[in-house]
Amino acid sequence: MRRKTRIPPSPLPQRRGVDPVRVRLPATGTWGTVREHLVERLSGAGAGVVEGMFDAGRIVGADGRPVAADAPFLPGMYVWFHRDLPEEVPVPFPLEVVHRDEHIVVVDKPHFLATTPRGGHVAETALARLRRELDLPSLGAAHRLDRLTAGLVLFTVRPEERGAYQTLFRDRRVRKEYEAVAPFDAGLALPRTVRSRIVKERGVLTAREVPGEPNAVSRVELVEHRDRPGGQGGSGGLARYRLAPATGQTHQLRVHMTALGVPILGDPLYPEVTAPVPAGDFRRPLQLLARSLEFTDPVTGEEHRFHSGRTLAAWASYDRWAAGSYDGPSDGQ
Repeated sequence: MRRKTRIPPSPLPQRRGVDPVRVRLPATGTWGTVREHLVERLSGAGAGVVEGMFDAGRIVGADGRPVAADAPFLPGMYVWFHRDLPEEVPVPFPLEVVHRDEHIVVVDKPHFLATTPRGGHVAETALARLRRELDLPSLGAAHRLDRLTAGLVLFTVRPEERGAYQTLFRDRRVRKEYEAVAPFDAGLALPRTVRSRIVKERGVLTAREVPGEPNAVSRVELVEHRDRPGGQGGSGGLARYRLAPATGQTHQLRVHMTALGVPILGDPLYPEVTAPVPAGDFRRPLQLLARSLEFTDPVTGEEHRFHSGRTLAAWASYDRWAAGSYDGPSDGQ
């Protein structure tokens, strides 16, 4: 049986709640030096960037010392460095801690805040902010919510327990319920369970339904409906929906609601991709909320049931939301 290689602890501290990048050199290769390999591997960083990092001593080995530019290539060697953080507009809405104990932290995430560092959202993410605000550098995410979706997210306190909580989501042992505001269609028979096959291709913004064995299952229920302001009722009104995904495909609920003919309000991708909004434009958030999480704690055996206290803006005040006057959750939400 092949022994698993032990990963050395990081010799660099976090920066603004963001872990340093760890790179393991491949087992084989023709590179003469560590620098030659990293210049090729990190070519997307731009000309001269890696060389500049070596010159500044920013690339270090397991002992925390800078790796020399002419250090020989050693198969399996680990190196660490901090990426240059992108310029980010802070998301001006708070993270509400719903529950915290020695094992987990559950937060009520606002719209527009990414769960974990990715792409142009790094330090301004729920994970990085919580690490800073709660002084918990070992905090990790057990699952993710889309950046535009608000609601409950589960984080783990101890790295050695993270896998147990992630397995809950992988094995579909977490009961999740969402809420959405979308158009009302009097001819749409609900409740119903939507089953389809959804694929999401790398580099493509949207997911799509394709023929084949279903891999996405969502329960859709109508909670209530009403006229839009101005007395427009019938199929022109608004509705609040309860959504219960049994699977976790990318954009699953957004795709299924669009397929039913009632796309979620404020969705910039479905049914059509709209022009990107400028950085710092936090108006008209997607009207999708992760309302509840229920599960049996895999470490303590405790039964957990958490609920978001937020109210979707378009339901609370459609006129203000439609006019782009959203300014974050109000008191008590």
